[in-house]
Amino acid sequence: MNAEVPSDTWTVAQAKAKLSEVIDKARRKGPQAITRNGKSAVVVDAELWENTQRRELMGSFADFILASPLRGSGLEVERLEGGVRETSL
Repeated sequence: MNAEVPSDTWTVAQAKAKLSEVIDKARRKGPQAITRNGKSAVVVDAELWENTQRRELMGSFADFILASPLRGSGLEVERLEGGVRETSL
């Protein structure tokens, strides 16, 4: 997973006092870290979060190919020489 580094860091007190600003910055600038007792949590834009979760569920293209039931089946695919094939739709 490609985790983004938070662009700003807030204390819990700052985040409570300026929650709307934290959310706006998460949407515009990227992840916002909130720290408490030396540990952090991150506020991210919902679309970024959903995209990240979707990628994790789907995995990479390489994972897809490696998980194919045809892998190791001995299936051979012939490639035509000569470039693009013409087709009618």
